[in-house]
Amino acid sequence: MDKSFYRLLLPLVNNKEQMDLLHDYAAARIEGLRDLLEKQKDPQRILEVQGAITELRRFKTLRDEVIKGAD
Repeated sequence: MDKSFYRLLLPLVNNKEQMDLLHDYAAARIEGLRDLLEKQKDPQRILEVQGAITELRRFKTLRDEVIKGAD
């Protein structure tokens, strides 16, 4: 991603209420995916769910990433 895109994201990550909602959403999705992971038997699907969880966890560091990228 380029610097201009990070700058477009600054209003989102600098709004505490929006970021809190985004974190809550990610936490809820992670919980649902964990439930799915516990029941999953297909190894390929397990890897896909694990990847989805990893991406959702990146929301926790999104603010730092955007601020660093915008500099």
